[in-house]
Amino acid sequence: MKKLSLLVLAALSSAAWAGERGEIRISAAADIPNLCTQAIAKLNTDVTALEKLPLNEVSVQTVLAPWSKTAGEFAEFSWGGGMIANVHPDEKVRQAEEACELKASAELNRIMQSSALYARFKAVKPADVIDAETLKQVLAEFEDKGVNLPPAKRKQAAKLFSRLDKLQQDFARNVRENKQKLSFTAEELKGVSADALASFKRDDKGNYLVGFDYPEYLPVIEGAERGETRERMQYAYTRRGGSKNLAILQEVVQIRKQLATLLGYPSYAAWATRNNMVGKPQVVLDFLAKVKDQVGSVEKRELAELTAEKVAFTGDPKAKLERWDQMFYERRLQKAKYLVDQDMVRAQFPSAPTVDWMMAVTSRLYNVEFRPNAKLPVWHEDVKGYDVYDKANGEYLSSFYMDLYPRDGKYKHAAAFSVRQASALAGTTPVSVLVTNFNRKGFDQEELETLFHEFGHIMHGVLSRTRYSLNAGTNTKRDFVEAPSQMYEEWARNPASLALWNEVCSSCQPIDMALIEKMNAARLFGQGTKYARQWLYAAYDMALAGPIPQKPQALWQRMEGATALGYVKGTEFPGAFGHIVGGYAAGYYGYMWSEVLALDMRSAFGSNVMSPEVGMRFRQTVLQNGSQIPEMDLVRQFLGREPNSDAFFREITGRTAATGG
Repeated sequence: MKKLSLLVLAALSSAAWAGERGEIRISAAADIPNLCTQAIAKLNTDVTALEKLPLNEVSVQTVLAPWSKTAGEFAEFSWGGGMIANVHPDEKVRQAEEACELKASAELNRIMQSSALYARFKAVKPADVIDAETLKQVLAEFEDKGVNLPPAKRKQAAKLFSRLDKLQQDFARNVRENKQKLSFTAEELKGVSADALASFKRDDKGNYLVGFDYPEYLPVIEGAERGETRERMQYAYTRRGGSKNLAILQEVVQIRKQLATLLGYPSYAAWATRNNMVGKPQVVLDFLAKVKDQVGSVEKRELAELTAEKVAFTGDPKAKLERWDQMFYERRLQKAKYLVDQDMVRAQFPSAPTVDWMMAVTSRLYNVEFRPNAKLPVWHEDVKGYDVYDKANGEYLSSFYMDLYPRDGKYKHAAAFSVRQASALAGTTPVSVLVTNFNRKGFDQEELETLFHEFGHIMHGVLSRTRYSLNAGTNTKRDFVEAPSQMYEEWARNPASLALWNEVCSSCQPIDMALIEKMNAARLFGQGTKYARQWLYAAYDMALAGPIPQKPQALWQRMEGATALGYVKGTEFPGAFGHIVGGYAAGYYGYMWSEVLALDMRSAFGSNVMSPEVGMRFRQTVLQNGSQIPEMDLVRQFLGREPNSDAFFREITGRTAATGG
């Protein structure tokens, strides 16, 4: 009997789609429905085999290992499709992948409520700590989906989860597909750089048309001298999700409360945080209270400086700083006080050489080699594929893609998408995708740090060497996942990493270290306003996920209205706050929580961020292990001590530069 069961498991059907090494599935719209049906059928065949396995034959080898393989294959199919839905230039392909994604999510919701499958996992006896941690995570996923509920409530929960998936898709699409352009005269755009003006399309009257992609929005909000222009731009930008998204967010809040109640929790925040590092909402609230206390006086001082700059610029001694003024006067202050011109920064860091430099830095730090692979199929001519090799032995490790520039219908922010997960047991190698919306000419200071930040996520994914795909790469606790990427921002501005620039591009303008010093000094101004805003986002998120559901727009108006710059009448920021509709609900605090660990881990490099010994130790301890070992244990192993928040609170108050010599 035992032999028969093992044969059944060994004969699990082959994947509906299997690409070459490093390849991502890019399907024609007409083919996607059939491929989707095949992938779901294959998943169900595998699950049925596991459900029928006699309990006395359950083991790591008969349950956990095959499930990891099955889940990894299905994740590659569905996550890859989800990524394509966010980037493909063909709207029909995006729509078909979205439809498939909903079917896949609904099927997974159903499977994760299978009592028979859950019983098999409960019966598994782990062989070591990695098995134990993986089983713990898998069981928590079942329980999160309501596997222990009575049948009727289980069915209700499944419907609610599926509805949430649909609402999340709709919300993201409403922002992504927004093609609105604002029309401005040349006079209204006085102060905007010539390069930016040259990139804008024009209407039949010769007016400039400006949309919401970063290379269009930022030059106006940061450069336009007329306050009325900035006000109009900021007003429209906050409303780009439209009234539809406010209605969606309202329904999302209500559904999450229903789910929390069904699952036995007083709030969605209690349900969402229970498996995070914090464990419960009160830990988050205490942390946020400390952040608010620390940054309050710094924010007040910075806003006073910006107000003084506005008074000097306008000649009006009674000038009041408005929300649409902040970025404009920050840029002016950078020029006046720190002698930093972001157009000069962009000229210093042209696009292609900067990407090459970043990869050279990463290669040196982690002892890997990046090889362009033109044979990898891509979804747009801008996209480039790369293979990753271990320098020590020439072994192929993984692949990744870069899709760096904006276009219609594409995801509007910056993100790293995991497509294929690592599994030493299954022999799978990871694939990730970097999606951004950068300026084609080059990087300003913030964009440069964003590039390194997102590439930190890519390295977390593609350098993963976990036993199971279930906890590979960025499959970590939500309040840890940002830590490796936040840590890597330092390499965008450190003299030791910048020393490699001339090796990479001898024909480029040499790095002006005086400019870098000014950039690093200027970076510390604005920390108070930046983290006060991060506090607001995180506090709003937690309030929205609290015990008593609230109307999102009304709550935002009250909370933003209580801040120093107040609420701007008619703006609708929650309608474009995609994080809290997606995976960061009751988790936005994780950006700052992760940064506590990121800045502490950064200290391990001391005065030499290019230390190959420390870089390899970080790669082997943190990046390779995903979450197969508890994240805090990995941090302790890397640091050789208990982590602390000292560096974080120095950073957010601008008291010291993180940059070393």
